[in-house]
Amino acid sequence: MKELVEMIAKALVDNPDKVQVHQVEGEQTTILELKVAPSDLGKVIGKQGRTAKAIRTILSAAGMRDKKRYVLEILES
Repeated sequence: MKELVEMIAKALVDNPDKVQVHQVEGEQTTILELKVAPSDLGKVIGKQGRTAKAIRTILSAAGMRDKKRYVLEILES
Protein backbone atom coordinates (compact mmCIF):
# COMPACT_ATOMS: atom_id res chain seq x y z
CA MET A 1 0.00 0.00 0.00
CA LYS A 2 2.90 2.32 0.73
CA GLU A 3 4.07 2.03 -2.88
CA LEU A 4 0.53 2.66 -4.16
CA VAL A 5 0.15 5.92 -2.21
CA GLU A 6 3.66 6.99 -3.23
CA MET A 7 2.94 6.33 -6.91
CA ILE A 8 -0.36 8.25 -6.83
CA ALA A 9 1.17 11.22 -4.97
CA LYS A 10 4.18 11.44 -7.31
CA ALA A 11 1.82 11.57 -10.29
CA LEU A 12 -0.06 14.53 -8.77
CA VAL A 13 2.74 16.83 -7.55
CA ASP A 14 5.29 19.11 -9.21
CA ASN A 15 8.15 17.91 -6.97
CA PRO A 16 7.96 14.09 -6.97
CA ASP A 17 11.37 13.83 -5.29
CA LYS A 18 9.91 15.44 -2.12
CA VAL A 19 7.17 12.81 -1.71
CA GLN A 20 7.65 10.65 1.39
CA VAL A 21 5.37 7.93 2.71
CA HIS A 22 5.91 6.49 6.17
CA GLN A 23 3.99 3.37 7.23
CA VAL A 24 2.97 2.82 10.88
CA GLU A 25 1.71 -0.70 11.55
CA GLY A 26 -0.99 -1.38 14.11
CA GLU A 27 -2.90 -4.52 15.07
CA GLN A 28 -5.89 -3.87 12.83
CA THR A 29 -5.04 -0.54 11.25
CA THR A 30 -2.08 0.68 9.22
CA ILE A 31 -1.47 4.42 9.10
CA LEU A 32 0.18 5.84 5.99
CA GLU A 33 1.70 9.28 6.58
CA LEU A 34 2.17 11.25 3.37
CA LYS A 35 4.55 14.22 3.23
CA VAL A 36 4.90 16.46 0.17
CA ALA A 37 6.49 19.82 -0.52
CA PRO A 38 4.45 22.72 0.96
CA SER A 39 3.71 24.05 -2.54
CA ASP A 40 2.21 20.67 -3.54
CA LEU A 41 -0.03 20.24 -0.50
CA GLY A 42 -3.06 21.72 -2.29
CA LYS A 43 -2.64 19.37 -5.24
CA VAL A 44 -2.70 16.30 -3.01
CA ILE A 45 -5.71 17.51 -1.01
CA GLY A 46 -7.64 18.86 -3.99
CA LYS A 47 -10.66 21.14 -4.09
CA GLN A 48 -12.78 20.55 -0.98
CA GLY A 49 -10.60 17.53 -0.21
CA ARG A 50 -11.82 15.53 -3.20
CA THR A 51 -8.41 14.20 -4.25
CA ALA A 52 -7.53 13.14 -0.71
CA LYS A 53 -10.93 11.47 -0.38
CA ALA A 54 -10.39 9.60 -3.67
CA ILE A 55 -7.00 8.31 -2.48
CA ARG A 56 -8.59 7.20 0.81
CA THR A 57 -11.34 5.38 -1.12
CA ILE A 58 -8.74 3.49 -3.17
CA LEU A 59 -6.92 2.53 0.04
CA SER A 60 -10.16 1.36 1.62
CA ALA A 61 -11.05 -0.81 -1.37
CA ALA A 62 -7.56 -2.30 -1.55
CA GLY A 63 -7.61 -2.91 2.19
CA MET A 64 -10.76 -5.02 1.97
CA ARG A 65 -8.84 -7.53 -0.11
CA ASP A 66 -6.21 -7.81 2.65
CA LYS A 67 -8.85 -7.61 5.42
CA LYS A 68 -6.96 -4.63 6.85
CA ARG A 69 -7.87 -1.01 7.45
CA TYR A 70 -5.65 1.71 6.02
CA VAL A 71 -5.72 5.34 7.13
CA LEU A 72 -4.10 8.12 5.11
CA GLU A 73 -2.74 11.13 6.97
CA ILE A 74 -1.43 14.04 4.92
CA LEU A 75 1.26 15.87 6.92
CA GLU A 76 2.69 19.32 6.40
CA SER A 77 6.46 19.36 6.14
